[in-house]
Amino acid sequence: MFSIYHLFKNLVEEKESLLENQKLENFPFNESLLSCKSIGKFPDMAIRLNPEGEILTGGELIELKDSQSYVVPSFNSTIPTGRKHIANILKGENSSIQFQMQQAGDEIESLPIRDVFYLIRGRNKGHIKVCLVHGSFFETLAEGQLIASAFEQVLRERLEQTGEFLTEEVIEKLKILFTSQESFNKVRHVDWASINLRFRIMTGVEAQGNILSIKQYPEIRDNTLNLVLPCDGSHDQTAIATQIRLVFAEHELNRLNIFKIKHHFNGYFFVLQTDISTI
Repeated sequence: MFSIYHLFKNLVEEKESLLENQKLENFPFNESLLSCKSIGKFPDMAIRLNPEGEILTGGELIELKDSQSYVVPSFNSTIPTGRKHIANILKGENSSIQFQMQQAGDEIESLPIRDVFYLIRGRNKGHIKVCLVHGSFFETLAEGQLIASAFEQVLRERLEQTGEFLTEEVIEKLKILFTSQESFNKVRHVDWASINLRFRIMTGVEAQGNILSIKQYPEIRDNTLNLVLPCDGSHDQTAIATQIRLVFAEHELNRLNIFKIKHHFNGYFFVLQTDISTI
């Protein structure tokens, strides 16, 4: 059986390795859980699919993030979201990831939409925090709305600077045209130019979304390992509890702190926390 809970259990069992100065990619991950590992491309790793998984599907996508502070590093490859369409990822330069998944025995199209997690490790004055956090923690606006709103800011700034005028109707129509990251990721070839252009979207975390921040989320304590999951209501809590008990024995659960935290913009999140010794 494979799932993000199994990966978290692997992290718990080997948590002392998180204290070492090696890169996260060199952590002793249980390779049998993974359908691919391709550091430097999104996703850095993916969990194998459960062929007949109804409660635990597997297939989660994981990005590794190492920081030398308690600030989440910028997201340079893709805008962080809670879920992504696998078809949009496994194309072009990511064909090697698709090959690895197939070699691992995954029927890739059987789970077209995948949950996304970020394994983030931060360091501060001899302390560390490690969070395996669902991408929805950073997705308080839909990707298209985020891009369109940022484009609108640029457009309005330029109109103010130049003194030009556009009606609100025209501005709204222009916004609709710029809602996809793919619009910016394409290489643009210009006639008579000896170079090409490729605009790149980079995203960073605002203070309210910085899960490593002592001020914003004091419940995420120094020297802890945390699994952070979206939890919108009692139904989610029941589902999470059922899933956890498929992976962790009761005595293992008793060694975890289990609680909820309130995101400043995005509801409640369920946290499984364990201490990491720094001695």
